[in-house]
Amino acid sequence: MKYRTASAGPKPVAGPARPPLERALKAFTRLLPVLTAMLLLTSLVLAWLPMTGLASALAGDGPVDVLLGTLLGSVAAGHPSAGYVLGGELRAGGVGLITVTALITAWVTVGVVQLPAEALTLGRRFALVRNLVCLVLAVVLAYLTVAGLALAGGY
Repeated sequence: MKYRTASAGPKPVAGPARPPLERALKAFTRLLPVLTAMLLLTSLVLAWLPMTGLASALAGDGPVDVLLGTLLGSVAAGHPSAGYVLGGELRAGGVGLITVTALITAWVTVGVVQLPAEALTLGRRFALVRNLVCLVLAVVLAYLTVAGLALAGGY
């Protein structure tokens, strides 16, 4: 009787393996033009948004205001600490808490401007699904956060 035996080990790779640093540098140089364009576009969007007009456009907590705040937050993505400052200014300007919460959540989690870089590194399907899920969850979490605050007596 003949028995099959396991192979001795992995098959040798044709040619020498590239060092990790070389692969990382190659990936970075491939991604550099996309990152540069993404940063320029983000700066342009943030400079274009007038903060005084933004508070009047997002006047309340209606569904349209929440959706508009979510969409603005997803386009003008930024660092969380800057989002909190923006949220404080919008609250002082009379914008509703649900709208501000949706805007800040989308600001941090959804990245329409960063979508090309994310699609290049993580795959187009993953990037699109992640951004769509985060967009929907930004609205849901805004309503749940304010409802939780109301139950706790803080709003």
